[in-house]
Amino acid sequence: MTIPHKDGHFFNIYNIVKEQPIGIFDSGVGGLTVAHAIKQILPGESIIYFGDTAHLPYGDKSAESIRYYSHRITEFLLEHNSKVVLVACNSASASAFDSLKKEFSEKTILFDVIDPVVDYVSTRNFSKIGVIGTKRTISSGTYEQKLREKSHDTEVVSLATPLLVPMIEEGFIFDDISNAIIRAYLSGESLSGIQALILGCTHYPIIKNQISKIFNFNIEVIDSARIVSIILRNTLEKKGLLNDSGRVKDQFFVSDYTTYFEKIARMFFEGEINLKKADIWS
Repeated sequence: MTIPHKDGHFFNIYNIVKEQPIGIFDSGVGGLTVAHAIKQILPGESIIYFGDTAHLPYGDKSAESIRYYSHRITEFLLEHNSKVVLVACNSASASAFDSLKKEFSEKTILFDVIDPVVDYVSTRNFSKIGVIGTKRTISSGTYEQKLREKSHDTEVVSLATPLLVPMIEEGFIFDDISNAIIRAYLSGESLSGIQALILGCTHYPIIKNQISKIFNFNIEVIDSARIVSIILRNTLEKKGLLNDSGRVKDQFFVSDYTTYFEKIARMFFEGEINLKKADIWS
């Protein structure tokens, strides 16, 4: 939040300085798709990433548990001086974002990954769109509710695809196993005739090409990473908080070390990464 001085300039109530990092969290590797997009669109920004690998996937957890995890991780990111906390997880965005705003909105700038996508879709002229996500995201009804509020004439079809996150986290991508699972989910009659498909989980962009192939590349497959990154850049620019210091330091934390997380992180960020285990639950 910014408040105008009488001379027309602005100051922020968070006591934020532009050199502070952008905090990002997810249950595992999925949020790395968002972190990667942020580094492409905001190359001058430092990021601090937390993957809650001890509790993944969030999609089969209760809303109460997800809220607990999300609040503690947000505290961790604020303890590490984050100027922004980005909830790079659809399950957490659906179940915890409102409670995070109540507790932390006066301490940091908060972003989720659902609202920016809903706003984007509302500018398009789709007659039928699909949404795929975890059980928690789909059962919350958040996408359907928000899409219908902004796009009254659009038919929305939601489908839970719970095996995709553990499949990705276990490294089954670009192979016969993943292709069979993806096809089994997406070849159903309910998604017939869609013009766009929202990837309602930040893990899913990792298999975006495989998903597009199921639909013969004839529909728009929408993921939140680039959309959120552009809105984040615009927000920081408006608030005078874009980091132009030339000093960039990225940090990656996990609650339980996995070799696959490090492998995917290196794939996205090319080379050495500063990966540490942070046991914030004990």
